[in-house]
This record gives sequence, C-alpha cells and structure tokens, in this order.
Amino acid sequence: MWVKALSVCLLAFAVGLIHHLNPNIPETALSYLSSTLQSISRRELSSPSFEETFSAAWDNLIVAPSKHWGRVAVGVNACVDVVLSGVSLLQALGLNPQSARDHAVLNTQEELAGTFLHYMQQGAAAERFYSDAVSFQRISSVASKDPGAQYFLGGNAALIAQRLATHPDLEVLLCGPIGPKLHELLDERILVPPASLQEHDEYHLILEYKAGERWGSGRAPAASRFIFSHDLSNGAMTTLEVLLSSLEEFQPRLLVLSGLHMMEGLSQEAKEVRLREAASSMSEVPSDVLIHLELASMTDGDLMRGIIYQVFPLISSLGLNEQELLFLSQSASGPHSNLQAWSGIPDVGMVSDIIFWILQGSRNGSSALTRVHFHTLAYHILATIDGFWNNQVSAVAAGARIAGAQACASDRIDPARVMLKSPLEFSTSHAEVGSTVKVSVEKPVAVWNKGDVTFHFTPVLICKEPSRTVGLGDAISAEGLLFSEAMFQ
Repeated sequence: MWVKALSVCLLAFAVGLIHHLNPNIPETALSYLSSTLQSISRRELSSPSFEETFSAAWDNLIVAPSKHWGRVAVGVNACVDVVLSGVSLLQALGLNPQSARDHAVLNTQEELAGTFLHYMQQGAAAERFYSDAVSFQRISSVASKDPGAQYFLGGNAALIAQRLATHPDLEVLLCGPIGPKLHELLDERILVPPASLQEHDEYHLILEYKAGERWGSGRAPAASRFIFSHDLSNGAMTTLEVLLSSLEEFQPRLLVLSGLHMMEGLSQEAKEVRLREAASSMSEVPSDVLIHLELASMTDGDLMRGIIYQVFPLISSLGLNEQELLFLSQSASGPHSNLQAWSGIPDVGMVSDIIFWILQGSRNGSSALTRVHFHTLAYHILATIDGFWNNQVSAVAAGARIAGAQACASDRIDPARVMLKSPLEFSTSHAEVGSTVKVSVEKPVAVWNKGDVTFHFTPVLICKEPSRTVGLGDAISAEGLLFSEAMFQ
C-alpha cells in the first residue's frame, strides 16, 4: 500500500514541477493532468491490500462439508494454563541466562533456564516435564504473583473441545482431569462425565516471549512459548479408560485423542506399560468411529517409536507441527532424518517428503492413517490418501484462517495486523524430482498429487503482534476437522 501512495505523491510532484517550469502550459492540459491524478489517487489508495485480497479469496473457497460429525468425543489432557512472560518469571526466580541447552526432563531451575533459552533462540515452541514437585510448587507460587500472569483453559484436548463446541450443530464430550477452575473455564455446552471430575486442578506454566525479545545474549526470532509442568494425572493418562468407556453411550462419529506426549514424565518401564495399555484400549474402539491423534512436543525417541508402531495402526488422522514432524522422522529413520533442526521456514519439499512417507505406512500395513494435517508458522499442508476424505481445500484454508485471526485475538483476519512469510513458489519434493507449484491471491490453495496422495498447501497470514500463541495448533486442527468430511462413514 505504501508503494502505491508513494507513486501517487511522485506523480503529484511531477505535475507541480511541470507547472513551475512551464507556467504557460495550457489550462486545459493542466486540468486534465490534475483530474487524472485525482482519479489515480482515489483508485490506488482505496484498492485492497494483498493481505485483504488473500483473506477474501479464502472466504470464497471455504464451504461447509455436506455432512457434519454430529458427535465428537475428545480426551485426554486438560489443565489450567498460567500464562506469563518467560523472561519476567526467570528474572523473578533470580536466574541468569547461561548456556542454552535442551533437557528432555527438567530437574532444576537452572535446567529450566537453559532449555527455555535454547528454544527462545529458535523461536520454537516446546513442552517439558518438571520432575521435582517441591521445586515446581515454588516456581508456581512465584508465577502466580507476577502482575502479568493470566489463567486460561489448557491442554490439547480441552482446547480442541472448546473450539469444536463453537459449532452449533456439534455435541462435544470431553474427558480429562477436570478440576473446579478448569470446569469453570469450559464452554457450558461441553459434556463432562462425572468420572472425569477431580478436586484439584492440574496447572501448566506457559512462558511466552515476543519476536525480538532478548534475554542475555539470546534473541527470539519469532513469538512463541515454552511450556512445563509437574502433571501426574495427565502424564499417566488416567482418564483414557473413562473416555473410551463413554463411547458406547455417547456414540460419536469422531474421537480426538491427545496427551500421549505427557507420558515422557514417567519412568521408561512405566511408559512402555502405559502405552501398551493405551493401544490395547484404543484397539477396542468401534471401527465406525474415526480417530484423530494430535501430537505435541516430544524428546523421547523410544516413546515416539512406540506411538508409530502401536498407535498409528489404530488412527485415521494425524495433526502435528514442524518439530513433531521432524522428530517423528528422526525417531524412525525416515526422510531427511539426518537434519538436526529446521533452519528458518521449513522447506516445503522436505516436509512433503516426510508426510508422504508417513502416509505410505498405510500401504504396508504399519498404519491406518489416511490424513495428515501439518502446520507451521508460515504455511499449512493437509495431505490425504485418495478416496477417504472430502472438502480438504476448505479444511486447510479454514485452519490457516483461524491461525491468523486467533493469534491476533480476533474473530476474523485483520489485514492491517498480518503479514506473509510463506514461499509462494516451491518444489514439492527433495527426495526426488518434484514439480514446481505456485500460490497467488487468485489461487490461495495449491493442490498436487504424488501417487495416491493429494497435497493441499496454503500460506498463513501471520499476526504481526500476537496476543497469545498457546493453543494455535489445537485450534488449527479442530478447524480442519470441522470442515473435513470422511467419505467412508
């Protein structure tokens, strides 16, 4: 927009200069030039911005599916999020920025500081278990006294259920460790089985940071958050059996499952036992109920491999971000698994290679997956095996639209508050010779095929100054599911 305004100003200057250098220019010519300038000025300055045009193109593309899910059951991780400035809390704890170093499990405040700094410098979201209950209570007490601390609904399952409950034609059941504060925060239309209610809430600390924020020598390239907790109820997935036993009476068409990553806080033996129990219980879900699994930040390769080999054969749909996608591939020696971390915006061709490899698992019997919804800050990809899902152009566009709106704490995209970082032209593969695909304001969703897999890609209009980053992935996946239609139901 500023380029157009500058052009109009230069043209006005040129007209004035012509009149100054040649004051005898005919009045009719000067009048013509002036009227032309006014016309251009009105047209150019009132023309919609790229972001506004792009958002409008999404709105035109997004249509409701011909059939809705009717009933959706969701579980099992739910908590109360205490959201505050990460740097503010660490300073209040008297911690100084030392070396940035990742820790799979946090045992001390110093490990918390190092791990926070590690991910802050990447501008990446992460979640860790804090092992020391007494130390965690001390940190929580300091956090609760922070004047900027806010309390929100938390946990992937609870956030997904909350988003799904905004749809007037859906009945939503939520199972998780739900205490009094969390119950108060939930949408009143969400059904909660009595067996899910407990006396005390589980609290998670969400340490947010802004793009450009500094702590010591560390600087955040993008706004994000670091999550940690000492959460034993969600860690042991204590309400999974409550959720699955509710299915017979509730009779949902879709089951959304999350919280497997919380088991990282268990001992190795306890993890293995609990994952086998969870997979065994999930195997008893009626075949006419589709299962969507939402992954979250993980560091335990054994647990990830266990999920791949024991849970993937039972689910139809998967939601994940760029860190989870790469860690999944690293854990099972998949495509580009030698890559240590993404550098900047994840390469679309590499992401597509990994997604294709995941979906190919259903062809060799190691997976039942037919749908993968991938989201990163700059763009989203929704890939499906042909013949199983409808309305995926709408689904991927709806997920991207909610990302830009919710990050800015708005119901709709505000073109003045968002920006584009996504590539608009890219190769669809790095494992082999891929085609070159383009997106534009006229065609905001790119679609291409590889074998029997169809990919749907769209950029994200990123909020320039996000109000809150927690729960964006859950909102994206929930919105994608709301606009998806299973062909085999």
